[in-house]
Amino acid sequence: MTSKNVAQLLIDLGVARSHSRPRVSNDNPFSESQFKTLKYRNDFPERFDSIEHARTWCKDFFDYLRHEHRHSALGLHTPASVYFGTAADIQAKRARVMADAYAANPNRFSSPPQPPKLPTAAWINPPTPQPKIVST
Repeated sequence: MTSKNVAQLLIDLGVARSHSRPRVSNDNPFSESQFKTLKYRNDFPERFDSIEHARTWCKDFFDYLRHEHRHSALGLHTPASVYFGTAADIQAKRARVMADAYAANPNRFSSPPQPPKLPTAAWINPPTPQPKIVST
């Protein structure tokens, strides 16, 4: 689709376009990231049959993304495991399995393996640190 076709489709569907922050390319970086993730999926339909088809597909996709897909930025954990606090237990189990594998055959490794670290914070666009103003 081209921009004109998308714009016309929005008009045909009765969707009002809004630009809450003109000339800002990353108005909602979380939403932009989700759109890219959606469009790069092999099973993303070229066109949805109905609004219900779109809702069902998106619900299934986001359930998968939250509960099954392991994100590299989250130490190969799911967002749900990080959010609900089970990631630390999972990481400890992974560390034990890796330590056992290393103990059983250390020649297979160049150094003792470690699971990826858990993030202390997850950002798409981290906030810019503001200078501290000291009053006298």
